[in-house]
Amino acid sequence: MARDKSPEQEPGSSEGGGLLGPHSRRAFLIRAGGGLAVLGMGGTLEACGSSPSSSGSSSSSTTTSGAGKPKRGGTITLASTGGGSADTLDGNKAVTNLDFARAPQLYDTLLELNQDNVIQPHLAEEVTANPSATEWTIKLRKGIEFHNGKTLTVDDVLYTFNRIVSNKLSAASGLAALELKNAKKLDDYTVQIPCSSPYSILPISLIGNGEMSIVPVGYNPKLPVGTGPFKYDPAAGDKFTPGVSSSFSANKNYFVTGEPYVDTLVIQDYSDEQSQVNALLSNQATCCDQLSISSVAEVRGGGQVANVWGGPGWVPFTMRLDKPPFNDVNVRQAMRLVVDRPQMQKVVYGGFGFLGNDIFSITDPEYDHSLPQRVQDIPQAKSLLKKAGFGSGLTVTLTTGPIKTGAVQMAQLLKQQASAAGITINLNQVTSGEFFGPNYLQWTFAQDWWSGYPYLRQAGYSMVPGAPWDETHWDTSQYGTSYLNLYKQALAQPDQAKQTGLVHEMMTMDYNEGGYIIPAFNPVIVGQATNLAGVIAQKTGDPWIEYRFRMMWLT
Repeated sequence: MARDKSPEQEPGSSEGGGLLGPHSRRAFLIRAGGGLAVLGMGGTLEACGSSPSSSGSSSSSTTTSGAGKPKRGGTITLASTGGGSADTLDGNKAVTNLDFARAPQLYDTLLELNQDNVIQPHLAEEVTANPSATEWTIKLRKGIEFHNGKTLTVDDVLYTFNRIVSNKLSAASGLAALELKNAKKLDDYTVQIPCSSPYSILPISLIGNGEMSIVPVGYNPKLPVGTGPFKYDPAAGDKFTPGVSSSFSANKNYFVTGEPYVDTLVIQDYSDEQSQVNALLSNQATCCDQLSISSVAEVRGGGQVANVWGGPGWVPFTMRLDKPPFNDVNVRQAMRLVVDRPQMQKVVYGGFGFLGNDIFSITDPEYDHSLPQRVQDIPQAKSLLKKAGFGSGLTVTLTTGPIKTGAVQMAQLLKQQASAAGITINLNQVTSGEFFGPNYLQWTFAQDWWSGYPYLRQAGYSMVPGAPWDETHWDTSQYGTSYLNLYKQALAQPDQAKQTGLVHEMMTMDYNEGGYIIPAFNPVIVGQATNLAGVIAQKTGDPWIEYRFRMMWLT
């Protein structure tokens, strides 16, 4: 990850003045969930992961391993879950949890998050806008090579952007304002890209390995080539079997000096959490992710390390606004009112994380904490159901599966809580492969998982018309057009205070009419062997700071 380094170059630094090269981080224009912010000499910027003023706790019971001099060699094996036959090595088409774990190994992004969930330069030295945010300039670091020896240039960046947009991939919404055909290449490492309208959030749209991974001109996803710390080389014994496992070998020419430390990384797909834990305790795996709070005692009791980090991730229930019974706002609000959020947070997450209020992006500085905290209200839920014509009771089917930490447990608890209001929830429990199969985004009532993006980027992913993952089908509702207008105004507004006001209007609309039930924001819970070092406490939504195994070594 990008981080300041001392002159003696600590492990993970880059030659020539640290990862930022000759340019100071203080001169870097970044976006941290609110408006544009420029750090001048002595300036500071609030972290995206700063503690929100809401119910719940971001504190964690954490044991980390980071001391000692890095050692080289060996294999790190991740025991994960949530993969399937649709798994991919494509740097721009990640969908499953395993896809997002693999992508940071093979690829890099122009910008990335640090452990405090703050954007930092990575492949790019600078990403800067003109005062009106109608033109952006991207300047790359020099001397970075792809796995095939090709030097990274802005041609690869433009190729990646055009690939994403032309194929309408998930990150396309974040690039839609860029007039790529009018991009002006200043030199091999610098490009200016005009926008069709002011676009204030480009930096936050450039993070996200698996979606915004930079690939080379002529990229072939069947033989994937990136700039990442590990590479996929079948000739050297690397393997990839969708839904089963993958293995990658170290990229000895990685541009961050010293990284990676291990020779091989293996990512193994397991069917359930208990199998993951068993693999760790039997030394078949070095680490396992997506654990529930109930596994912490078992991991620690088995002599291994369990980390519990507060984060912005969320596992929502999704109600389709275009399908009965959820096309009636009274039913949607009734479903939101049957949830006992403190109980769900305690039972599923051990009280860690943050209490939810049906609005995503709780760690975004623009989050509206003035919205009344929704509490369980069974009489009001019954009244709303009666108003919707379900006075004698309501029966719905909820599709769930082991897609993320606590998902199935949350579904089971919602079933219990909803029964008090006369709602019968039948659980349709499927495998992760089936969940993310052809019916993904088509389930009438289901769940999903998100790592925790700032509000405007998340809205572009799942709320505005044309969003790639509009799982509540908000765009089909009477609110879609009004919401889209606010979204466009917010993107074009470089003044943070004014932008925040627009975001609050969007949040209020979602709070009153939306199709998400967000009981809590989950902590990140992982297990790891005692000899896994280089692990840093984090505030990001994905384990080990977006699966940054490049930083870790074995003692």
